[in-house]
Amino acid sequence: MEAGIVGLPNVGKSTLFNALTMSKAAQSANYPFCTIEPNEGVVSVPDDRLRRISQYIVPKKLVPAALKLVDIAGIVKGASEGQGLGNKFLTHIREVDAILQVVRCFDDPDVIHVSGSVNPVADIETIEIELMLADIQTLENSLSKAERTAKSGDKDAKQRVEVIKKCLAHLTTDQPLRKMEFDENETKLVSSYGLMTAKPILYVANVDENDLEGKGKLVQDVRDFAAKVGASVVPVCAKLESEIAELDEADRAEMLEGAGLAEPALSALAREAYKVLGLQSYFTAGEMEVRAWTIPIGATAPQAAGVIHTDFEKGFIRAEVYTLADLETYKSEKEIRSAGKLRVEGKGYVMQDGDICHFLFN
Repeated sequence: MEAGIVGLPNVGKSTLFNALTMSKAAQSANYPFCTIEPNEGVVSVPDDRLRRISQYIVPKKLVPAALKLVDIAGIVKGASEGQGLGNKFLTHIREVDAILQVVRCFDDPDVIHVSGSVNPVADIETIEIELMLADIQTLENSLSKAERTAKSGDKDAKQRVEVIKKCLAHLTTDQPLRKMEFDENETKLVSSYGLMTAKPILYVANVDENDLEGKGKLVQDVRDFAAKVGASVVPVCAKLESEIAELDEADRAEMLEGAGLAEPALSALAREAYKVLGLQSYFTAGEMEVRAWTIPIGATAPQAAGVIHTDFEKGFIRAEVYTLADLETYKSEKEIRSAGKLRVEGKGYVMQDGDICHFLFN
């Protein structure tokens, strides 16, 4: 699972990406389209539960969950018609599972805004319109082919035609597809087209150093917009976060304290992006490592075991499961077992966020 970072040119996308991935590469020049090919990186998802588990099961190392990010070049008005190499960039968005849209919520005369003024909601709408227009093109191109196949009596093609028409009707109301409800089969069909407005979205408000909590009007405008479309907003000062990311741990803590931050804003962003992707973590804990494993929400115990190794899923027998609350109450796995709190779960068990597990397999 991966998330794509998108936005208009010069909103701070690449600065944010470099900070998230701890990149020390030189910052991009202050002009549009400085990113041509999408950059990819992996970011750790901060999770204090790892530390809390390790207080009772002391490992040699802690391994957090990871999130793959793709920095996609700036999109401009007309991208769906090829403006600014738009078609190439839109293709990159089709390949990700969720969208992190960076919107500029700061004034700086030294940083050019492509539209000449700072208006984050207008920026959001510009990109949303381009993505909707691109989705309409994709669906219209697919409709004629599906209709031809449906004439032969193909049931799958008939359903495909129905779903395409349903999506097109919705898009003509100027609403993104993520606001639609689909059943399981429809969801698979929609996913097969890589429709961009069907992907979950998170708005990242890039603020200046005087508004780190995002209390200013520009961020509030974004929050009001996001509330209407059922999305979340995370305020981040990409400039400050990139400076923090360059420091060693001691200096980083000092800078955070000076800025009045309990943790880097990027930590909150990584956790929220994890949620937007529909992901959760379970843990394995032993002397070698305490590790967070990434699974989709709703994954079963065998599927969770398969993340460690495919053989674990194929030969799954059962899972032994307990919670962090159990560990903090009884202090050790041995005492959890003695207290009868170690649960034995079978193939049908749906994993819960934060489960601590041992898997038995054949």
